[in-house]
Amino acid sequence: MGGFDQYRLMSEGTAIHSEARADRHRILRGIPVFAGLDSAALSVLANAVEETAFRAGEVIVREGEPGDRMYIIRSGKVEVVKHLSEPQETVLDAFEAKNFIGEMSIVDCVVRCASIRAVEATTLYSLKGIDLYRLFKKYPEQYAIVILNIARDLARRLRALDERFSAISH
Repeated sequence: MGGFDQYRLMSEGTAIHSEARADRHRILRGIPVFAGLDSAALSVLANAVEETAFRAGEVIVREGEPGDRMYIIRSGKVEVVKHLSEPQETVLDAFEAKNFIGEMSIVDCVVRCASIRAVEATTLYSLKGIDLYRLFKKYPEQYAIVILNIARDLARRLRALDERFSAISH
């Protein structure tokens, strides 16, 4: 292959990579946990996320495993499960596109407290704790927005769980 062909392929690869990055940036802008972030912060995150596809029934994370990342659901649906594949298996919740899961491993460095399983074909973006740390170092005020958004969503989820628990206990 001649030099021009190699250059053309490298240029096309760069264009495809830039297009993918722009697509991730656009998608992340529409995710509530990233609401309020400026374009520079979204670019940092768009460059950091890794995209992975899962088939229906595939386990994404397992209860008891160490965790170092959270996931943003680009498309599809997942369920959060305690005691996966055991007689007392319990589905705690289900989440669809534009939601995030696995954030507890970012906020509190403990093992995963539940498993996550794809209900249907699902595409996720993963964001490592170190990536959020890099955001903190570069744009601390933008990092604070993400953490506040995570906290707000956790509070909403806890309120909903309180309501469900109250309904079944009376």
